[in-house]
Amino acid sequence: MSQERLQRILSRAGIASRRKAEDWIREGRVTVNGRVAEVGEKADPLSDAIKVDGRRLKPPRGNAHFLLYKPRGYMSTRADPQGRPTVFDLLPPRLRKSLVIAGRLDFNSEGLIILTDDGDLAHRLAHPSFGCSKTYHVKVKGVPSEDAVTKLRAGVILDGKRTAPAKIRLLKSPRGGKGESNSWWVVELQEGRNRQIREMFFRIGNPVQRLVRAGIGAVADPDLPIGSYRELSTREVESLKSGRRPKTAGRGNRRRTNRRSRR
Repeated sequence: MSQERLQRILSRAGIASRRKAEDWIREGRVTVNGRVAEVGEKADPLSDAIKVDGRRLKPPRGNAHFLLYKPRGYMSTRADPQGRPTVFDLLPPRLRKSLVIAGRLDFNSEGLIILTDDGDLAHRLAHPSFGCSKTYHVKVKGVPSEDAVTKLRAGVILDGKRTAPAKIRLLKSPRGGKGESNSWWVVELQEGRNRQIREMFFRIGNPVQRLVRAGIGAVADPDLPIGSYRELSTREVESLKSGRRPKTAGRGNRRRTNRRSRR
């Protein structure tokens, strides 16, 4: 394997983000072949002895990538101070330590998230500068006017900063029966601020009743049961890294573990 920057090696190993790895190097916690490393230094993870706090980094192996359907009422964190369930509770113990979440969903939202031990991929999927789109199915109270939706498409001011343009289209109108007053929308974002979609629709007077992430880049799986997970296929992983659509988007490896019923 050719040499590469230390912070990238540590990130790919899934033990730290690149920024955190740089901090560790500056603090003198990283050594290469017995010598304290410097920021920007390169090494070969196969032939060089790279250690963090005296513990040698394991040689690189194939990365693990999973697609999981997060239920409502679960936290997108490794642990919760309030004792609420987290997405890691849906995984077997052998997977919990090495994986990180590539793009969170809030407690009351549901849908697809990706868990991986590839720090670079996690950063690429979560950071808006890489332009990985996320697709949501959103149930809102009432039916927003076309003028209001146009404003959302153009971007709204949240926390003093305008949101990036969004793709929004009607998915399903109310049927007109008694008590039927909600509509479903497809929203595609290339950024994901905290509670962004909920805030957007709240601003136009149509609060969100239900929010489901249906796709990440070109990866989707409408048949994945709530609370279940499966491995991503090689094609799906390549599509996430390249931004291109896989030939069999959303299908991949069909092996999965069911934790809950679909509905």
